[in-house]
Amino acid sequence: MLARFREAQLPGIARLRRLEAAGQLPAPMTYPGRQGRPSFSRALRAAGSPAVIAEYKRASPSRGVINLDLSPADVAKMYADNGAAAFSVLTEEAHFQGSLQYLADMAFAGVPMLRKDFLLDLLQVAETAATPASALLLIMRMFDGADDVREMIERAREHGIEAVCEVFDEADLDMARWAGAEIIQVNNRDLDTLVTDLDVSRRLVGTRGAGELWISASGLETPQQVEEMGERGFDAVLIGTSLMSRPDPGAALRELSQVGVRRKAEREARRVAERGTAR
Repeated sequence: MLARFREAQLPGIARLRRLEAAGQLPAPMTYPGRQGRPSFSRALRAAGSPAVIAEYKRASPSRGVINLDLSPADVAKMYADNGAAAFSVLTEEAHFQGSLQYLADMAFAGVPMLRKDFLLDLLQVAETAATPASALLLIMRMFDGADDVREMIERAREHGIEAVCEVFDEADLDMARWAGAEIIQVNNRDLDTLVTDLDVSRRLVGTRGAGELWISASGLETPQQVEEMGERGFDAVLIGTSLMSRPDPGAALRELSQVGVRRKAEREARRVAERGTAR
């Protein structure tokens, strides 16, 4: 599957190279009167433990068509109204029926957005910078080494875009750290086999380093699973298929996002009680 995903990127990269040679690459987005793109990591840390990154996902290789009826704008409003700390937006066209345009379509909600795609080339970072995305996904298994990943991270930072480094095992995690990753996303679905196993998150989060922000993605559907990931130390969970396949994605999200809200309130109450006892 990864080889197919990589091959599907090549025509788009070739198009970007032609645009670059002609001096026609799209210009980075500017934010007059603002401090820049809304911060992806700050939004996750502020929302709860764990925050929910809600994904707009129309189809996938493992599930086929999920939901083609809801527009990006429809879903952005549902998600923003029901507790999403951030959006994940599938932009890959060949296998996920995504589009770069969806980022623009969902930006009105003012929620930080992750561009989720199989990015390989520095020109794709420039392409992302021309959209309102606050973050982009870098899948460790798509790269030959940490130096390539580091280049992508640094180029993204130049545009005020955060890099979410996706790992599936310890080797992926080592590569992400060598590359200077600050945001680690554990994908519970092996992209080679498409098998999902939450034990991947359970195992890897035990190695979490100080200052890192951790996200668990794939295979999460229930409040109990969201609660567990928060208990184990994840800052956020990314949920797509289980939301998009529901008749009312907004109501499904509300049930999951309330887990982090409740946990955050309970932590605050404990802090207040401890301060009172200390006095």
